[in-house]
Amino acid sequence: MLIILLVIAIALVAWSLHLMQEALDRQEFSLMLAGTLVAFSAAALVGVYFLMSNYMGYLTQMAHQPVYDFSAYDAQLVVSTQSAKVHP
Repeated sequence: MLIILLVIAIALVAWSLHLMQEALDRQEFSLMLAGTLVAFSAAALVGVYFLMSNYMGYLTQMAHQPVYDFSAYDAQLVVSTQSAKVHP
């Protein structure tokens, strides 16, 4: 998956550079703006990929954590129920 996104990002950067070169040749601001927007989209694509990969790693790590230890909660619950029985 990373290779596909890397190829797409490189293609977007190449297209961005092509648009910017055309903007310099033709002296058109709109092509320069389009090249800048395409470059930002390539950067955003890579940024979102890394954010989502970290998030997915976090989720899979949470799924494999051991079962929580409720012994302290159970002890507190037992003490509270015993005190309720003593003081009606």
